[in-house]
Amino acid sequence: MDLYLLAELKTISLKVTTVDMQKPPPDFRTNFEATHPPILIDNGLAILENEKIERHIMKSVPGGHNLFVQDKEVASLIENLYSKLKLVLVRKDEQKSAALRAHLGRIDALLERRATRFLTGDTMCCFDCELMPRLQHIRVAGKYFVDFEIPLSTKGLLMSPKPTRQRIEDDPALKMKKHEELETPTFTTSIPIDVNDLSATE
Repeated sequence: MDLYLLAELKTISLKVTTVDMQKPPPDFRTNFEATHPPILIDNGLAILENEKIERHIMKSVPGGHNLFVQDKEVASLIENLYSKLKLVLVRKDEQKSAALRAHLGRIDALLERRATRFLTGDTMCCFDCELMPRLQHIRVAGKYFVDFEIPLSTKGLLMSPKPTRQRIEDDPALKMKKHEELETPTFTTSIPIDVNDLSATE
């Protein structure tokens, strides 16, 4: 996702090729033998292993140094989001919903305290790339399955990530109802009107 961000910003040109490791193409076997993806190829140079790929992006890709920042506080807040959402979806009680709302409030408070555009500064980093789809899962799956909504008071979190509603609602890991018909993809990309009103009055 980090590289997709740089590609969208037109910092890099990106081509992603998937490989079936059960039946890899002959040129893959010839060049990489039994190496498992991901493999980064930059101007003909192949970089293997996640850590080496990360270091290469940081040192050699324009804008790459902004993506892999270290921040233990942010990392802890982000990684615990899914576990709290899972408890809300499984338990379906107000105590678990309140815990998730409080956790979202802590992330929002961090944004307010740091007074930066993104989690670690004014440039988007890996943590923002992780947070946005997680917020979208909470926003769509929480509402769809248990009528949970991200509090309007956490207006710093109410952004517009991209996954379609159907991709989240039909996720086998979250699915609680069976859909028998195909639906046209719809997107939840709006900011609640009350949040816009709050911003206008400040």
